[in-house]
Amino acid sequence: MRVLHFYKNYLPESMGGVEQVIRQMCVGTGRLGVQNEVLTLTRGKDLRPFEFEGHLVRRVGLDLEIASNGIALSAFGELKRRAAECDVVHYHFPWPFMDLAHFVARIDKPTLVTYHSDIVRQKTLLRLYQPLKHRFLRSVDTIVATSPNYLASSAVLDRYRDKTRTITYGLDKSIYPEPEPARLDKWRTVAGTKFFLFVGVLRYYKGLHILLDALAASDYPVVIVGAGPIEQELKAHASRLGLRHVKFVGALDDADKVALLTLCYAVAFPSHLRSEAFGISLLEGAMYGKPMISSEIGTGTSYINIHQETGLVVPPSDPQAFAVAMRTLWDNPALAQQMGQRAEARYQQLFTADRMADSYAALYRELAERRAGAR
Repeated sequence: MRVLHFYKNYLPESMGGVEQVIRQMCVGTGRLGVQNEVLTLTRGKDLRPFEFEGHLVRRVGLDLEIASNGIALSAFGELKRRAAECDVVHYHFPWPFMDLAHFVARIDKPTLVTYHSDIVRQKTLLRLYQPLKHRFLRSVDTIVATSPNYLASSAVLDRYRDKTRTITYGLDKSIYPEPEPARLDKWRTVAGTKFFLFVGVLRYYKGLHILLDALAASDYPVVIVGAGPIEQELKAHASRLGLRHVKFVGALDDADKVALLTLCYAVAFPSHLRSEAFGISLLEGAMYGKPMISSEIGTGTSYINIHQETGLVVPPSDPQAFAVAMRTLWDNPALAQQMGQRAEARYQQLFTADRMADSYAALYRELAERRAGAR
């Protein structure tokens, strides 16, 4: 069974949540005999294919980017050639150029699309894109929603319920590095022994301005891991508020990130818009047994974090409510520990990479067998 994944970004060049999920899909299904290949775009000059954790990565050069929509004209031919050699094409939505490439390349293989998120911000461009989007979603064989919450709340997915199923994301803790004592000591020196942690790309929908506003009247230490387009804006906001207890440590490698996940007291995840469809770093917090604070935005974040069970869920864009939640966890260590234990148990029950891989491998076989039967 050969599967081709097509998405605009991928590791190690880009470290976002969707890229991490594709990695986990490839590694997990690879253990079940699936040969995975990822076709992606790059800003670099080196277009040579390379092996990455047991699967092949091919890249084409990025020509243009409009509203986060990467465009590469050479991808049309490369997608056609790679698809001809595979059994299933696995798309990752949203990426409008991908929809166009699907039709230009005249893909005639079993297809599925993992629907990672609605398009939320680009309202004007979205109206222009709507016809292509719905033509693409009608054309694929199966759509995968990433949580029952997202399927229930997405107006787009509601139109395709007859061909949509839910497969949640999963993570494999064994592929995360074990933090060595010296690294743990380094981060204890930087962050202390009790702190809240945020991990993620610093984008508009992550709601970090809400977290900073929530800290205005407190001195809870917070470590913010990540870089992104609004990094300087957030640092300026923290400076205006006088938040000396907030540390921006930039983008970190997995070893340092794991050290901070191991040491932190709780995970703060203030995303306030539906662009945050799931929250991989929130799930990483659960995997490491940490209590969580998140906002109710009708997506997978509230499937990971169950209010009063694995953490606290507050209204979106409400700094005061977020501050109260932080104080509740900070002042009640026993409650925080119990919530963290339940979060880890929920991860083991629902969100392991093995569970995700089993579901996708079965879906790949189903799609291939359905096409063979039709022929």
